[in-house]
This record gives sequence, C-alpha cells and structure tokens, in this order.
Amino acid sequence: MKIAALGLRFFYLNRGFLMDRFQEMQVFVAVAQDQGFSAAARRLGMSAASVTRAVAALEKRIGTQLLTRTTRNVYVSEAGQRFLEDCRMILSQVQEAENSAAGSHTQPRGQLTITAPVLFGELFITPIMVDFLKQYPDVTINALLVDRVVSVVEEGVDVALRIGELPDSNQHAIRVGEVRRVIVASPQYLDSHGRPIHPQDLCQAPIIGISSIGQHRTWPFIDGDEPLNIRPEPRLVVTANQAAIKSAALGLGYTRVLSYQVASQVAEGTLEIVLADFEVPPLPIHVVYQGGRKAPTRVRSFVDFTVKTLREHPALQK
Repeated sequence: MKIAALGLRFFYLNRGFLMDRFQEMQVFVAVAQDQGFSAAARRLGMSAASVTRAVAALEKRIGTQLLTRTTRNVYVSEAGQRFLEDCRMILSQVQEAENSAAGSHTQPRGQLTITAPVLFGELFITPIMVDFLKQYPDVTINALLVDRVVSVVEEGVDVALRIGELPDSNQHAIRVGEVRRVIVASPQYLDSHGRPIHPQDLCQAPIIGISSIGQHRTWPFIDGDEPLNIRPEPRLVVTANQAAIKSAALGLGYTRVLSYQVASQVAEGTLEIVLADFEVPPLPIHVVYQGGRKAPTRVRSFVDFTVKTLREHPALQK
C-alpha cells in the first residue's frame, strides 16, 4: 500500500509537471503567433505578467533564448523556430488525442489556419470556408489571404493553396487543377486597334502592368518550340490584379493575368483572350498540408472538402 501510494503521488506530481510544460508551450506558441506578450495574454485570457513568466521559465529550463524582444515587437529566434514547429506538432497531437478519447474523432473541431492568394481566396476559398463552417459548427478558421508565399511551418498554417510548381518538401500535396497565364483586352479595344498576331505586337501596345509580388516585367511565350520573352513598357502600373483587370475591361489596353482571375469576364464577353497559341504551359494548383494521415480530423476533412470542390470547378480544369 505504501509503495502504491508513493507511485500515485509520483504520478500526480509528474502530471502537474507535464501540465506546466504544456501550458508553457501554449503560451510560447501564442506569443510567437501574435508577435507580442500583451496580444497573446488577451487571446489566452491571462495577464501579461503571467505570459512573460511562462516564457521566461521555458527559456530558463531549455537554456536558450526562444524569443528576441525589441521595444515594439517580439521575434522568434532561430532556435525558437525549430522549437515552435515541435510545439505546434505536440499540442496538435494532444488535442487530437483528447478529441478521439471524447468520441469526436469523426467530427472536426478546433481552429484551422488556411492561406491562399488574395483573389483566388476571394473567388474560390471563401465559399468553401463558408460551406465547411456551416457543416461543422465546432470548427473556426483563420484565413491568410495574401499574395506572398506563407511558410506553412513557421506561420502555423494547416492548409495552403499553391499556384505553380512546388519545391521538394515533406509536405503533402494534392493537385486539384491548373491555370493558364493569359493576355486579355476588351473586345471594344481589339475591334478598334486590331488583334495581335504575334507577341512582339505587344511591344508597341498600351500595357497595364501589375507590381505585386510574383509579377515580372518580362512576359514569357512559346513561339513554335522556342521560348520567347518580351518586355513591354506599361502605361499604367497597379498593385492589385483586380485594378489591372478593370482597366483592361474599360479599354485601356492589354494585361497579363491568370485565367481563373478573368474567367467570369471572358464568359461575359467583357474581356477577350489573345495570343493563346503562344501561351507557356499552364501552372498547377495544389492543396498543401502537413501530417498526411496523422493530420488532425479538421485538417483532413477540410482538405477532402476543398479538393472535391476545386476539382469540380470548370475555371480550374483548362
């Protein structure tokens, strides 16, 4: 009995120790994600002092600095980045184990973080998120719709929509479609100025350029079997794809976008695709996520939901 009592006492002491560690991990992840102690404290329902003490205790026990503090911001150190990835994985597995034990392993619940390009997110991912949330009321979603490549690991993203070839990685990817890089102008402009028959014709034409991330001044084409690059000089440069598309539809000239971005305008007849015979090969679209079969139920469910919907969309299958 004495031995059993000592074992039970050790179990409860050890359990408290583990609970402290899990709480420290949760606090560290929140501070890293919010880039601040006060913001993390508000989200966790803790005092800023408690959050500060938890991170300090964690750094002291590990013996390395996980966060770099400035007067305005908090940044994750190089060692902290590696630890952050491990913390997210551990906390996710703990949550999944609890959900499974509670009998909810077949019902998605918890928070999802998703990223996609701005316009793709608005046109395709937003309706998917709304339908998914209606179907699964215990799920919440944080959507990062930005025109930059968001690091899945460093920014704690569960699911990412990627347009273009993927670098080699240990992340799982499912191809759901493809898009073309197209040149468009309004039919009225083309009727007045004539339709180009070769990409070189664009060098003397009014061009609407886009200066956002991922856009290049050089426009690639394929002339027969040979690559052809031209560098048109734009009359108008904008930072948003929608502004360029609107300017082209109003008759200013030509712009270069992805086919899904103008699918509705082409179908309506407000824009027309030109030089299709000179287009470079299309870009693949992938749903990227971590964990594979070990991913939480909410992640696997959202991936399946998204893959099915996007594969059925005609604008992404040509």
